[in-house]
Amino acid sequence: MIRTVLLTTVAAVLMAGPVLAQTPDTAGEARARRFLERTPLIDGHNDLPWALRQNHGNDPHAVDLTANLDASTELHTDIPRLRAGGVGGQFWSVYVPATMSPPDAAVATFEQIDTVKRIVAAHPDVFELATTADDVQRIHRRGRIASLIGMEGGYSIDDSLGLLREFYDSGARYITLTHSKTTTWADSATDAPKWGGLSPFGEDVVREMNRLGMMVDLSHVSEETMLDAMGVSDAPVIFSHSSARAVTAHPRNVPDSVLRRMPEDGGVVMVTFVPGFVSETVRAWNSARAAEDARLKSLHPGDPAAVTAGLAAWQAGHPIPVATIADVVAHIQHVRDVAGIDHVGLGGDFDGVDALPVGLEGVDAYPRLLAALMANGWTEADIRKLAGENVLRVMRAVEAVAAGKRGERPSLAALPADGAPE
Repeated sequence: MIRTVLLTTVAAVLMAGPVLAQTPDTAGEARARRFLERTPLIDGHNDLPWALRQNHGNDPHAVDLTANLDASTELHTDIPRLRAGGVGGQFWSVYVPATMSPPDAAVATFEQIDTVKRIVAAHPDVFELATTADDVQRIHRRGRIASLIGMEGGYSIDDSLGLLREFYDSGARYITLTHSKTTTWADSATDAPKWGGLSPFGEDVVREMNRLGMMVDLSHVSEETMLDAMGVSDAPVIFSHSSARAVTAHPRNVPDSVLRRMPEDGGVVMVTFVPGFVSETVRAWNSARAAEDARLKSLHPGDPAAVTAGLAAWQAGHPIPVATIADVVAHIQHVRDVAGIDHVGLGGDFDGVDALPVGLEGVDAYPRLLAALMANGWTEADIRKLAGENVLRVMRAVEAVAAGKRGERPSLAALPADGAPE
């Protein structure tokens, strides 16, 4: 979940002028859809539950998900577009902001899990809850969309392994160890470090996730946390929605030092579509805009109207660039080139952003993306691995590690009383 691009930014995109449309590869898209009839396309991260909470009263019935909502709402996700996109498995993100206190975050996360279950209950002919790889394949064979739950932000466990176990029992099958802020036990990619990676208690969290059969998600964490978690975990890790830092120099992306370790780890990097993560020009524009915002606030303390006017003037002279489907293809290809075809997947972050790359504006766009990859030489076997086989393999490996630990007692580890250093 990320909302770094403000509505004013979206307006700037529209003011910047039209973008040349890609020529549709209808034959390639049709071929991709045929592949997805047998191999479920599993997306690692979709924020529809949060979008419903923020804008639609947390009510799956407040919008008609059986209709295409592209023109009538801001949503990127609905049932017709999921079907058009060939989505067979979806990790619904149960995100809550890192600004919440951990006890409040725990409550809100359970509420978000409830939202996912209410989405599924509202459309039982379309969705079915899944907690295992076998569930995903069984549900896909029945023509339904396997609905999995992924937690975004380790602060939601409130430093309690007991609470971690309750989240697992409620259906959560991965936890992103941090979000935008460093926690009491793990460093974030976008905050000052406290631990140089994982704290000793953070290592205990990873071990208990292994025992349970919960995937360790390293999107949002620092490079040091990535390497620490991969070293501690007995099971493969995932990145539910991250791209390649060598292509776009955002700290949220995965560096080559980590990509090169993926074959040994066995995990998967699920490439995301966030414009600032996939386009270096958009990333640089966002950075420049943030710097101008800070400058204006220092010049006009207590005068938000002046700051708003100043930003509008700056944006008029600095139109935002746009990301495209080609940018996403470049990230997917880079992850493949460095980590290997067995270690790349898809994690769009739909409904967690205000803008998306041209050509990937909704969940119906997956066949378009797969067709673009096939036009670059990807084979059917490659596409099947990217779409779902890789993450299913990781899920089964995580489940196997948990099965091997079935005789172990639940961990009683606790955060030291002195907490995190200041």
